[in-house]
Amino acid sequence: MSLLMNYADERFVEIAQKVFTEQFKRDPQLEDEMDERRKKLMYDDVVYNISYLMTAVYFKDQKIFEGYAIWIYELLCNLMKDLDRDRIMTQMNDHYRILSEILNQEGEALLSEEEQETATAYLNLAIEVTEKAETKIRYSTQFKEGAHYEIRKMYLEALMRNETREAHRVIIEAREEGVPLVEIYDTILGKTMHEVGELWHRHVITVDKEHYMTAVTQAVMASFYSEIFSQPRKNKRMVSCAVGSELHELGIRMLSDLFEEKGWDTYYLGAALPEESILHAIGEHEPQLLALSVTMPLHLPVCERIVARIKETYPKVKIAVGGHAFINTNELWKRWGIDYYSTTGRELIDWAEEEFQ
Repeated sequence: MSLLMNYADERFVEIAQKVFTEQFKRDPQLEDEMDERRKKLMYDDVVYNISYLMTAVYFKDQKIFEGYAIWIYELLCNLMKDLDRDRIMTQMNDHYRILSEILNQEGEALLSEEEQETATAYLNLAIEVTEKAETKIRYSTQFKEGAHYEIRKMYLEALMRNETREAHRVIIEAREEGVPLVEIYDTILGKTMHEVGELWHRHVITVDKEHYMTAVTQAVMASFYSEIFSQPRKNKRMVSCAVGSELHELGIRMLSDLFEEKGWDTYYLGAALPEESILHAIGEHEPQLLALSVTMPLHLPVCERIVARIKETYPKVKIAVGGHAFINTNELWKRWGIDYYSTTGRELIDWAEEEFQ
């Protein structure tokens, strides 16, 4: 049994098609609500829903699918503004019920009896959290919490207005006024870019806008490189990268910059790197620490596999993980024997400085 979805696997394709067809059969109103474009997107969502469910069942971690169910509901509410939230809630919960029925009827070739029971429990949980979803959309409160909120607000507002120079000025001025670089990265840029991701997920901003904001932030970071690379070296080395086909690499790049500023020699490998290349880089650079980032939960199985191979091939290398994908898990990293998990660069630096004295 392989729960890691192969999208070309005829068994998964057949289940997705049956779920899609059955939902239209039971709910004739869908024909009036869905044009051909929406039907295609709906089918794609069925496949995506199954892939998230299989990932959650594979790790026996209900939070993965619980968080996904809330996210997909809010996303669809923003995409289909011609339908009210109650109607979209009905569509989603009907989908979860139908998927549960079909998996229990025809999932024996894919799932064990225990896995079928787990999948059913997670689908019931998805129905529960969708029914409890708020009727009004609220912006992230996390963005408003903590130090330097006014600076974050000015920076984000400049980005929203496409004022690149003003965005640079806000951050450079904050540094000149004495805000430590780790706070510039973690508390200001990091939290702002997390909020940008939330805005994109909710379709408040378009993907081109999100790319623009990311590019500006990368340029802002580059403006500190002369300061970062002028620090005395400590003869400590770190390799870092984003895992799998992950393209969300800004967070791990920020982490690498912060370690470099602390005197470490860092080897930032970027994103979408083959496993063999990661292993080769460890052999070449002989780091004390490897930092892996995962943003999308679908890439967690890849991270698990990479961690296992590194622990077997290079047992002396310490491994740290982070990224948004780990937030909605039940401390999944502990099962893999990870040396450290952190949500901020400052936490990991403090641990590493003590660990590698």
